Amino acid sequence: MQLSEFKISKAKSREKPYKLADGGGLFLLVKPNGSKLWPQKYRHLGKERLLSHGENPDVTLVQPEF
Repeated sequence: MQLSEFKISKAKSREKPYKLADGGGLFLLVKPNGSKLWPQKYRHLGKERLLSHGENPDVTLVQPEF
């Protein structure tokens, strides 16, 4: 299930970090201090890796218009 800006804004911090999946390996990581990060899982040469796209709200789901 894809995330929406509404779901992201309603995500509150908990005692332990948790993930909200968006699809294609991309997820929102909500940390106990309230920060929200955008990592993405992928595989390279058979090994799982993480690519960080940045922190919310610096990186959002909204596509910029060109």
